[in-house]
Amino acid sequence: MTIRIEASDEMCRARVTGEMTIYHAAEMKGELLLCLERGAEVEIDLSEVGEIDTAGFQLLLLAKREAATAGKPLRLVAHSPATLEVLDLFNMASYFGDPVMMPRASR
Repeated sequence: MTIRIEASDEMCRARVTGEMTIYHAAEMKGELLLCLERGAEVEIDLSEVGEIDTAGFQLLLLAKREAATAGKPLRLVAHSPATLEVLDLFNMASYFGDPVMMPRASR
């Protein structure tokens, strides 16, 4: 798992690569909270997340809550199939408020 941070005064972008799992949760929490401190807006790119478990999902919930508390917009973008599956499983896509393209259900 890696998180690449690109920050300016206006925006902090975090690009997550690999697994968002309990094995990386502590490290990821620190990185995401640091990103929240850096920019007026926060964007988390999930395009390269290959696996996400409940700990990873809880980190996204934490980031959203902390951003709201700080009055900063937070967007999840470029959802990977793994992140879409978790958002669908927990029926939480609307909570984050980001446009997502849910795959068609297989018949």
